Amino acid sequence: MNIKSLLLGSAAALIAVSGARAADAVVVAEPEPAEYVRICDVYGAGYFYIPGTETCLRIGGYVRYDASFGDRGSFNGREAVDVRNGDFQRAWNKQARFALRTYTGQETELGTLKTYTETRFNYTNGATGVDAHFAWVQLGGLRIGADESAYDTFSGYAGNVINDTLVPYGGFGTNLISYTFDAGNGFSAIVSLEQGNNGDVGSTLGTAGIDAIKPRWLETFDLNTNVIDSYVPHVVLGAKYTQGWGGIVGVVAYNSNYEEWAGKLRVDVNVNDAFSVFLMGGYGTDDHVDRNFYKPWGGNWAVWGGGTYKVNEKTELNAQVSYDENRSLGVAANVAYTIVPGFTVTGEVDYVHEGRFGRDDYLGTWTGIDKKNAVGGIIRFQRNF
Repeated sequence: MNIKSLLLGSAAALIAVSGARAADAVVVAEPEPAEYVRICDVYGAGYFYIPGTETCLRIGGYVRYDASFGDRGSFNGREAVDVRNGDFQRAWNKQARFALRTYTGQETELGTLKTYTETRFNYTNGATGVDAHFAWVQLGGLRIGADESAYDTFSGYAGNVINDTLVPYGGFGTNLISYTFDAGNGFSAIVSLEQGNNGDVGSTLGTAGIDAIKPRWLETFDLNTNVIDSYVPHVVLGAKYTQGWGGIVGVVAYNSNYEEWAGKLRVDVNVNDAFSVFLMGGYGTDDHVDRNFYKPWGGNWAVWGGGTYKVNEKTELNAQVSYDENRSLGVAANVAYTIVPGFTVTGEVDYVHEGRFGRDDYLGTWTGIDKKNAVGGIIRFQRNF
């Protein structure tokens, strides 16, 4: 009996120990619940909520590669020096760019709070550069920060061509404080207080050869005098009306440095779903300087016109013609082909004619042309994301 009792007690003890160990193995700490990224569809596709906030964020941009060739003054190709004999000659002009864009949006009691940034990383003919092109905050209709001038963005860029400034129509980059009123029925208006910039206006002359061909107007128009020189800002006013047929917009600008005025009037017409055209005219004073941030064209007036024709869902034809009182003529035409969604190849031909080149009343060149006519071409590969 004693031996039997001992055996039974030992078995019971082993079962108890095994059970205890089994019980210990079952007690496992639960993992922390994962916080998944939530999609935000309030501001369009691609936005998501920043975890732990009510702010929606979108990250995008593009990668681009340009290769151009042609005469000086066509905005294509570049001037190089033969490494063996020192002679000047034309060569390929190539640039790769990565542009990083961020967009944020959040609803507040004072309206939608938005931000937008775009940073461009360029690799041009062996040299690198970074351009913090956009960085602004917007609450409702109030926008503050680095942007492009309302004189250019509110009226709209010229045609859908790469080189749309063969005859220039604005100075672009600036710090600004602007307010846009949107009536919700197609009518909108804007007022913008701007600083101007030190580089965009006429900056192409630097690559085209200012020293070799110094335009007469550079004697009175300094490339570095369009940033405001006092507490008085440049001022831009604009009004726009858009409907399904197209739209009409007018802008007027005051350059506080030179006390000059300029304005543009533009009409866009959607002929049908495949074909659209535009016509834009500009006029400005030149009492104190020939060209400035808001009137970079030659003479008092200039005109731009062009159109876009969508051949099919992959192919688009674009053209633009521009002309100013200084008898500068610019013609650009291209074919844009979308290989797959998000990846487009564009081939363009550009032509510039300076009608007063070599004459006593010639006031210089915008593009840096060194003869009466210039022709060039560019091919662009761009992946948007």
